[in-house]
Amino acid sequence: MHVSESCAACLYDKQRNLTGDPDYLSAVHTIIENRNETDTAPYLIYLFRLEYEKRFGRSEPYRDIKKKYNDLVLGMEEMLRQKIEDAADPLRTALLYARAGNYIDFGAMNEVNENTFLSLLDSVPFRPEDEPVMESFFKACEKAERFLLITDNCGEIVLDKLFLEQLKKRYPALQLQVLVRGQEVLNDAIEEDASYTGMDQLAEILSNGLPLAGTVYERLPEKAREAMDRADVILAKGQGNYETLSHQGRHIFYSFLCKCELFTERFRVLPLTGVFAEENG
Repeated sequence: MHVSESCAACLYDKQRNLTGDPDYLSAVHTIIENRNETDTAPYLIYLFRLEYEKRFGRSEPYRDIKKKYNDLVLGMEEMLRQKIEDAADPLRTALLYARAGNYIDFGAMNEVNENTFLSLLDSVPFRPEDEPVMESFFKACEKAERFLLITDNCGEIVLDKLFLEQLKKRYPALQLQVLVRGQEVLNDAIEEDASYTGMDQLAEILSNGLPLAGTVYERLPEKAREAMDRADVILAKGQGNYETLSHQGRHIFYSFLCKCELFTERFRVLPLTGVFAEENG
């Protein structure tokens, strides 16, 4: 998705909140001003990180936050699994919970509130616009052999795991692969988080190879590119994956909450509205 002027201003403000160093902020301003038409917000954030590490060294400011939300949702795991199992349609309910988990986003959100997250689990229903997409998604899974889930945030990844459990129950022949970020970036999930939450017991875990809060096909390691090329069904979670993957000519399903003006205007919805979308390539 194109980085609008309002989006660019928001990106700059987030870096200014990180540090007031004038040289660093000047470099950030230059990156923003010289961006290409095809550059996305996650890619610009990746470039900011490279500049930051050149000046201040590598840091992991979200490590404690990531553990907090992984532990929070892991502590709820059995209760949520039981609620899913007791639902009239467990797979549909698991997909809804996994989408609600997309709220835990310290990149798009100015503030993440634990109570708001808990309330969203049962209060962001599917919209009428989601229904034909879900029908298409389930039909695609019926015929598929390989399924690729592209994850987003920590905490959310536990709900993704519960979703994949139900997906495997309904479509036991599916081969499951999960793509995570390659290095620490914001509060996004990496291989370490997949292992910590038990996702690696359910699916093959792949890395996107970079501290990039999205999925840029041209920059993926060979194995991750091969997984995208061979997948019969791809489900990408979160705004960052939508920004970097949409309009690339691929058949992809997307699941996320609209958490910023760019997305609420794009989909003409209120903040924190859930979207389940399909792009046919």
